[in-house]
Amino acid sequence: MATRYFTEDHEWLEVDGDTATVGITEHACEQLGDLAFVELPEVGTAGVKGDDVAVVESIKAASDIYMPVSGEITEINTPMGDDCTVLSDGPESSGWIWKMKLSNPSELDSLMDAEAYQTLIS
Repeated sequence: MATRYFTEDHEWLEVDGDTATVGITEHACEQLGDLAFVELPEVGTAGVKGDDVAVVESIKAASDIYMPVSGEITEINTPMGDDCTVLSDGPESSGWIWKMKLSNPSELDSLMDAEAYQTLIS
């Protein structure tokens, strides 16, 4: 069964085994407003927790998207590169940005669950 985690930078990740699906939260999407462009990371990119690997641009601002945990990107949500409504229409479901293989699963311990994230944004 997959477990969902959240970061203080408003990313979410859903972990199943040693694989995580990563995106930005609905709250982040609302704060950005009308999305204009998503710069996707490249498959094969390896990074450590905190590395910036993607950018979401809106009419208001550009926002870096960070690696929530260390690992290697194994898949990207390709349609999003051409149509950022994929992200705005389902930021916490079909609007995932990348999938990754975790290299240090113990880093998950520093992330928030849904309840803690709701407390952060309220």
